[in-house]
Amino acid sequence: MTSVGVARNLSQFDTRTFLSIIDDGRKIAAFTKKQAIFIQGDSSDAVFYIRKGKVRLTVVAKSGKEATTGILNEGDFFGEGCLTGQPLRLCSAIAMSDCSVMRIDKKSMMEVLHREQAFSDMFVAYLLTRNVRYEADLVDQLFNSSEKRLARLLLLLARFGKDEKPQVAIPKLSQETLAQMVGTSRPRVSFFMNRFRKLGFIDYHAGDALQVHSSLLNVVLHD
Repeated sequence: MTSVGVARNLSQFDTRTFLSIIDDGRKIAAFTKKQAIFIQGDSSDAVFYIRKGKVRLTVVAKSGKEATTGILNEGDFFGEGCLTGQPLRLCSAIAMSDCSVMRIDKKSMMEVLHREQAFSDMFVAYLLTRNVRYEADLVDQLFNSSEKRLARLLLLLARFGKDEKPQVAIPKLSQETLAQMVGTSRPRVSFFMNRFRKLGFIDYHAGDALQVHSSLLNVVLHD
């Protein structure tokens, strides 16, 4: 089968439906906003799949300083470190909104990866894609301005560039959290967010929603 054919098959693979028919070792749980799914230092014994909502991954240093290392969306996996023998969680996973999450214990996940080729191919492709994202994040940190890094982060949170329709309304993050993820100060984030709003790139809505417009791409593409 050609690489194009493989990619097409992977894109048509219904992960959610497939996971729902696993007989043993899976459990669906609901988490409310700001509730911990697992905490740094917990036993690493399962993989998680987001059925609905957003999840934030955070790490706390011995000094007490906290950093956000990732924002995950519906359809994303996390906690896969257990598959490589990681005994304890290296980060915490916190619900950013009301979430529905499927927990698949390590043994069941290993069995289904060995037994189901289509699922295994999809999972490997997902991990490779995320690895490419991490590399792009590193390049972004090394070479782009803090304004471009913030614009790129907001576009990623709104899922621009994904196959599905962008989720332009996203849960509003604190400026402190955005500053941690971008690698700059909170006052700089405040300055850029106000600038983006005045230029019509973003809008604040009542409640916790932040609307991101495709015009924000102009910041990322501008030299």
